[in-house]
Amino acid sequence: MTEAKHHRKIQSFVKRSGRLSKGQSLGLNELWSDFGIDVDSSTLDFEEIFSNQNDVTLEVGFGNGDSLLEMAIQEPNQNFLGIEVYEAGVGRLINEANKKNVGNLKVIKEDAVEVLENNVADDSISNFQLFFPDPWHKKRHHKRRIVQMGFLDLLSKKLKSNGTAHIATDWQDYAEHIMETLESHPHFKNLAGDHIYSERPEYRPLTKFENRGQKLGHGVWDIIFRNTKGD
Repeated sequence: MTEAKHHRKIQSFVKRSGRLSKGQSLGLNELWSDFGIDVDSSTLDFEEIFSNQNDVTLEVGFGNGDSLLEMAIQEPNQNFLGIEVYEAGVGRLINEANKKNVGNLKVIKEDAVEVLENNVADDSISNFQLFFPDPWHKKRHHKRRIVQMGFLDLLSKKLKSNGTAHIATDWQDYAEHIMETLESHPHFKNLAGDHIYSERPEYRPLTKFENRGQKLGHGVWDIIFRNTKGD
């Protein structure tokens, strides 16, 4: 059964990779063993994966990976794990990380909620990042937004006590939803103070997309909370 499943996965992968650039394909295939993590039912051992005991920052939905890569380069004593299902973005990030010889970055190409539920140990993540998630702006699609109470329950378990959750969005309506959801959760406290958005911290790189938006007068909201479960 496992072999058959594995075989099907490879087949569909080959079909899709026709739309990838050479560099993206290189990242997803030849370089995967250096940066990619294949998850099964076992719990991830970060000390073994990164060959050190440094804190782990988890970013979900890293897109093309540019800001995650820059953060990994700027913080060599921090480990970074990115989870993304978008193949072109995964391939691009791995290819660029290889070019820059980055050793503190690993990538998982699976559904983030499933990975958190099945593979990430409780109290193992120091920082969580979610930058510009899909806002699902139509009201009937709001239930698809990742930031919901059930997700925060899960996140609080996986984050260490005092670990941080940092979310950024350029949709004001979603920013308000995120703020209200985090403030109503018993295990999260706003680092900036009640209902106050944080200034973009220096460690979060300004994306090209964000830079363009700022010139057009578009807002971006950074929301940073501390996990208080041990208080």
